[in-house]
Amino acid sequence: MKRLLKRYWLVLGRPSQYYSLGFLTIGGFIGGVAFWGAFNTALELTNTERFCISCHEMYDNVYRELQDTIHFTNPSGVRAGCPDCHVPHEWTSKIARKMKASKEVWGKVFGSIDTPEKFEEARLSLAMSEWRRLRTNDSLECRNCHKFEYMDFTRQSPRATRAHSTSLAEGERTCIDCHVGIAHRLPDLANVEEVAEHYGGREAIPAIITGADVEGTTSPPD
Repeated sequence: MKRLLKRYWLVLGRPSQYYSLGFLTIGGFIGGVAFWGAFNTALELTNTERFCISCHEMYDNVYRELQDTIHFTNPSGVRAGCPDCHVPHEWTSKIARKMKASKEVWGKVFGSIDTPEKFEEARLSLAMSEWRRLRTNDSLECRNCHKFEYMDFTRQSPRATRAHSTSLAEGERTCIDCHVGIAHRLPDLANVEEVAEHYGGREAIPAIITGADVEGTTSPPD
């Protein structure tokens, strides 16, 4: 086996006897472009709402909930799809998110949430995973569309203006600390702190749920 591997290594390292260096360089470049195009096309296909809701676990649960929210239908007609809220736009962050999300294939194969009952049982854990991720990356997906530097405080409610101009502006809080349950129904929060222990403790829980002081907000949602 060692001799066979050595022979292959020598063949790979041997200069070509039939093709010029220019041909190999151009051929390698074209091959690289073709590979990159195929890879990027496949990546973008997995970054569409149609792909996200192609499994009934998503279509029958969270997608139906989304349709009743302002992110789906609103006066301006600007609609947020699944990737807009769950996948960052920046390349490196997007790839990291895709790699992490690949474990969802495992859940699909083994039917982790393939019934409404299983989904409801896992809802708090699923929400906690997203809350922790958004608190860690400073709500990067929210900022795909909502840019703090372009906020017009004169057109916001007094409550929103207080929160955005203080806690958010100073980096003390991030979007998910206040904006929970805006696209999907909130889970039962009775055991939220117990579940949070598996996700880094109370730091994984949005501030409005823990009851922590958040300028301009009210008490935690029911």
